[in-house]
Amino acid sequence: MKNLMFLVVSILLFVGCSSTKNLKKHSFSSEEIKLIMQTDSLKPMRVYKITNTKDSLLLRTKSSYIKPNANDPVLNQFVQRLYATVRDSMSLGVGIAAPQVGILKNIIWVQRFDKENFPFEVYLNPKILEYSEKKQVCREGCLSIPNRSDTLKKRAYAIKIEYDTMAAEHKTETVERFTAVIFQHEIDHLNGILYLDHLEKEVKDVEN
Repeated sequence: MKNLMFLVVSILLFVGCSSTKNLKKHSFSSEEIKLIMQTDSLKPMRVYKITNTKDSLLLRTKSSYIKPNANDPVLNQFVQRLYATVRDSMSLGVGIAAPQVGILKNIIWVQRFDKENFPFEVYLNPKILEYSEKKQVCREGCLSIPNRSDTLKKRAYAIKIEYDTMAAEHKTETVERFTAVIFQHEIDHLNGILYLDHLEKEVKDVEN
């Protein structure tokens, strides 16, 4: 009986430790929390630029899963600050990804030009499941690539995506046209990819 009790306690301890490790793995690091919580939720964050060596290294790093939790104060604060950043007069973008402000988590904001009033919406852990064979030509710029825009000719016209909401709902949908371009651009950021990687020119050209 004693041996059985010892085995049960050991299993519970193992599960408890594993859960703690997973929670830590799927949440923000102490450095990220400090960066997020250093000021109020309405203040924009600094946008990382490829013209800065340290910024560029981070922008080239793949982001990780974030656990959806509408009651997480740090996640809520970050989502609000990320929105404040994309809507700041110095930025005014149509989308933004967490790595662009130094947070390596799978979180993006996208302006939905395919919906009434063009709302901004936040997406956690977005992935592209399918790309249409049909392509579209679109001019792109990036908040992390100053003073430059280029025409891309091979963005998919339509994509099928999956993502989590803040309320931990897992959803899939198909997006088309310019909104699909924004999703492709922002999800690229989560994988350490810049739109320049889709061009024949090298990133060095931006610095010349």
